[in-house]
Amino acid sequence: MVELTVLRWLHIVCMVYWLGGEWGVFQTSYNIVNRKLSMEERRRHLETAYRIDVLARTGILLLFPLGFHMGTYWGVQPHGGWALVASWSIFSAWVLLCWSAFYFRETDRGIMLTKIDERLRFILIPALIICSISSLLGHGPFVAFEGMRWFSVKILIFSGLLMIGLYLRFIMREWTTVFRELAIKHDDALEAKLEKSIRTSRYIAYLYWVGILSVAFLGATKPF
Repeated sequence: MVELTVLRWLHIVCMVYWLGGEWGVFQTSYNIVNRKLSMEERRRHLETAYRIDVLARTGILLLFPLGFHMGTYWGVQPHGGWALVASWSIFSAWVLLCWSAFYFRETDRGIMLTKIDERLRFILIPALIICSISSLLGHGPFVAFEGMRWFSVKILIFSGLLMIGLYLRFIMREWTTVFRELAIKHDDALEAKLEKSIRTSRYIAYLYWVGILSVAFLGATKPF
């Protein structure tokens, strides 16, 4: 039970970084598109956004192996042993990829690593959706009997949040490209493109926060 307590604590920490990190990036974006500021000042705010976002990304990636591991204690996830080792190994490597992309940000290598990160989500998201729906229909791989369905529903919502997060990753990658071009010369069309992308992402961020809070609620209350 000590192990479960530590896992739960780590899970809470990751949720805090996820929710808080997204809020930090959201607030920083106002200064990123503020044309009244100098380009140097705006780039500093972009750098701040990246430094906040990498912690949110780390939290997101670690939530799955943590939840998967805790699921063995609650009986909602019967796959232990090699499955846990594989889960921790894969997502630890993924976190390393995430930090590598952050380290080489605003370079061609960083953009390439970010694209690899994004492509991996195209594999993970459908897999989670299939597993969660299949489990709710009684076919596994998770246990979804009465009083245990919350785990599969949580995974399903989590996969939806990953889709939203993937879109927001596209937005941040676009910021990098636009700022590299604006550093060469001022372009009103690029400024308008930047403002439009951030304006759209703000509306999506509201839905994102509701989803994150819903996932946290299901994990804390286990209502069905």
